[in-house]
Amino acid sequence: MALRPVQVNIKALDHSAVGRFWAEALGWSAYNPGMTTYVGPVGDFVWPDPGTVGIAVVPVPEPKTTTKNRTHLDLATTSTAHQTELIARLRALGATPADVGQGDDVPWTVLADPEGNEFCVLEPREVYRDTGPIAAVVVDSEDPRAMARFWGEATDWTLHEVTDEHAVLRSAKGVGPYLEFLRKPGAKTVPDRVHLDLLPYPGDDKAAEVARLRALGATDLDLGQGDVPWTCLADPEGHEFCVLALP
Repeated sequence: MALRPVQVNIKALDHSAVGRFWAEALGWSAYNPGMTTYVGPVGDFVWPDPGTVGIAVVPVPEPKTTTKNRTHLDLATTSTAHQTELIARLRALGATPADVGQGDDVPWTVLADPEGNEFCVLEPREVYRDTGPIAAVVVDSEDPRAMARFWGEATDWTLHEVTDEHAVLRSAKGVGPYLEFLRKPGAKTVPDRVHLDLLPYPGDDKAAEVARLRALGATDLDLGQGDVPWTCLADPEGHEFCVLALP
């Protein structure tokens, strides 16, 4: 039994507009079958996508606060020229510079999407050469080793590296982005604007998976979701995530 991360869930006042931004940013397509905008690779829409982690933009009535998101995306580039071109294109699409305390000497650029969700455009890095446009889903963590233990058991992703400062996981198939936990002091102060959605494999029992996660240290989360087919939980550091029902 195990779960697989299938999408990054982003809350937005205007899910269609934010979905279009991310589709253009990643060179993907936006699909809007109802109250959620899905963003995934160009072509016939397949959910979950077998080769990467998609994006689901869901509507909420509250705007983002000025507090930095604890989860963000790192975008991959293939050359210095590509990084420069991508930053310019993202700015034209409505991205704005963001200051998260990175200073002036880092080789990556921090931006925010049209509703203020921070993300990074990385300089070329060999480790991300085959990830696709999303290099990593990055999560602030007080204890990366503890997060490696929880998420390594919660999902079927492989642990690549763990230290006191960071932990790195990736799909055992070697496709799609990495999941990275970076040591950042400070506990959660506002609800997460960005989180991961997990999905059981066909034939697995969602209720049993949720029970397993609780035994690992996850706690139930009431976001006012009501009677829905997914289950909202928080990991031992309070990072929100959802376990989705099989389609």
